[in-house]
Amino acid sequence: MDGETGLIDYAKLEEKALDFRPKMIIAGGSAYPRDWDYARFRAIADRCGALLMMDMAHISGLVAAGEAADPFPHCDVVTTTTHKSLRGPRAGMIFFRRGPKRGGAGGEYAYEAAINAAVFPALQGGPHNHQVGALAVALRSVAQPSFKLYAQRVRANARAMGAALSARGYKLVTGGTDNHLLLWDLRPLGITGSKVEKLCDAVHVTLNKNSVFGDASAISPGGVRVGAPAMTSRGLAEKEFEAIAEFLHRAVQLALAVQAGGGKTLKEFCGALEGSAEVAALRAEVEAFAGAFPMPGFEAGMVDV
Repeated sequence: MDGETGLIDYAKLEEKALDFRPKMIIAGGSAYPRDWDYARFRAIADRCGALLMMDMAHISGLVAAGEAADPFPHCDVVTTTTHKSLRGPRAGMIFFRRGPKRGGAGGEYAYEAAINAAVFPALQGGPHNHQVGALAVALRSVAQPSFKLYAQRVRANARAMGAALSARGYKLVTGGTDNHLLLWDLRPLGITGSKVEKLCDAVHVTLNKNSVFGDASAISPGGVRVGAPAMTSRGLAEKEFEAIAEFLHRAVQLALAVQAGGGKTLKEFCGALEGSAEVAALRAEVEAFAGAFPMPGFEAGMVDV
């Protein structure tokens, strides 16, 4: 990772891969707001004789909709969860190559037997048929034109929220986003992601503390991760995500005030949130805002079939 830009340093990745000669290179991440250069990963893997695996858990919905780069032409193995941006049940999928090896190397891929044996009986019990059925419904939804529109809106909403935060002077890792999430660097403000997470929980805004490059400890991370899929699924568009950015701005400013007023440690900070009139007022505004948007699936007409 480039410490200045927050972007993947592919030159350094190649240098380290050639130094250590790993058997497998794994791409993917849970808090990277930009796209992945799979062709570059493939070239590096080939140079050091490594397999290439991509875990696209967070962005699989965008990949399925063609709104993120496609890892399948370049990777030997691709894994994903089936919830998150794919909007399915909590489960997972593993894809792997079959047939003759690419590039005329001779022989055939032998991933299938090893992966199947590792999943069952080695690491997982029997299948949960309700999840299999739910996944079939979810993948049917992914094949509809409405899912493509959803994925496009997720990206547009994340960009709008990021632009609104940047306009207020806040620092986003990589300067913005190409996908569904923002990684917000709070270190210039002198507050931790842990405290901002607790404040946001108290006002019913869901995000999570997250390390940023250069943090000394994940126990006290320097940032928070904010995603767009959930509220996009409730029908919010760019204008509403600009309003969410305003709520985030007010939450962070309130967190700074609580910290300055005696909430130096996380325990003291959480104690100061209890009974706070300012916290209660912001929570009421957030609830009124969110309550105007229905939960998907509560009305039969909202479900793709």
